Amino acid sequence: MAEKAVFYHAGCSVCIDAEQRFAGALDKSRYDVEVVHLGESKGRMDEAEQAGVKSVPALVIAGAVYHINHGADLSALR
Repeated sequence: MAEKAVFYHAGCSVCIDAEQRFAGALDKSRYDVEVVHLGESKGRMDEAEQAGVKSVPALVIAGAVYHINHGADLSALR
């Protein structure tokens, strides 16, 4: 069974590049990747914060948060 991975982003150029380079590169046989655009899915902001996301783009795998570069703070997206 594949492990869940969630890639949170805001749609900016930094986020889109990170999605292609990192989320898209994960081994699909090992990871079930869900991409969440927080600009379009504002209802998932609390979920991202509870997972430990401070800024986007960020990848969450097995409870570990990997912040990639820096596109925007979550507070700026609210």
